[in-house]
Amino acid sequence: MKVSDILRVKGGTLFTVTPDQPLAEALSTMAERDIGSLVVMEHGDVVGLLTFREVIQAIVGNGGNVGDTIVRTVMEDHPMTCTPETEIDEVRRMMLGRHARYMPVLTQRTLMGVISFYDVAKAVVDGQDFENRMLKAYIRDWPVEEDPAQAPQ
Repeated sequence: MKVSDILRVKGGTLFTVTPDQPLAEALSTMAERDIGSLVVMEHGDVVGLLTFREVIQAIVGNGGNVGDTIVRTVMEDHPMTCTPETEIDEVRRMMLGRHARYMPVLTQRTLMGVISFYDVAKAVVDGQDFENRMLKAYIRDWPVEEDPAQAPQ
């Protein structure tokens, strides 16, 4: 299974923010859309990723306020990325290794989507469920050899 399989199911809706946008606006977008991350875009390129992790750290560091903070000062400026052709097992290892919850998907420099650890976990579970159903059907339909002693003569 590949990242493109997740994107096909998930759909193509993307939410982005610019690095010079106020953090308060980015938070409003995240809350309104019920999303945990925003890709930070500048001049058509991915320049960062803003997740609730960075937001919480910024708010705590600012005494509990967002204030005049801009996205650039709190975003992750070197987010881990993958391509639509990346295998899900590789994405899972990458995300676990860096404790990442979100990963932008790029084709060259074009943003194709964002996948979350939830998306990856769901894809793995769905794949295992499908495999289990196929194996159970295969076992259920296993040809039974007749006992030669029981065969009609």
